[in-house]
Amino acid sequence: MGTSKKSKTSKKGGYIDKFLRRADKAIQEGIKKADDVLDEAVELGEITAKQASKASKEFSEKARKESEILQKKSIERINEGILSAKKMTSSSEEDLRLLEKLGKLRKSGVLTEKEFQEKKKKILSRI
Repeated sequence: MGTSKKSKTSKKGGYIDKFLRRADKAIQEGIKKADDVLDEAVELGEITAKQASKASKEFSEKARKESEILQKKSIERINEGILSAKKMTSSSEEDLRLLEKLGKLRKSGVLTEKEFQEKKKKILSRI
């Protein structure tokens, strides 16, 4: 009877050892697979980070160029406005001088009151 008990125990021990070895092997394979996946994730992360960095640099450069274009356009428009204002001012000053001359011509009798009023109306409409 003692032998039979021993052989049953050794069979159980053999099954347990076999089960533990299979479990250990499965755990090792799982760890290896997890490590492989992690390595791939890190590699992908590095690639993604490089792509994001490149895209960021490209967007920054594009934004800088757009900013320069907008600045140039703004300066051009400001200068156009200044030039236009100068033209209007000088034109207004010339018109006022012309009115003075016309007034003198009216006083001297070269222009009639009606002619003076017509010219005056035309000049004042431009101011």
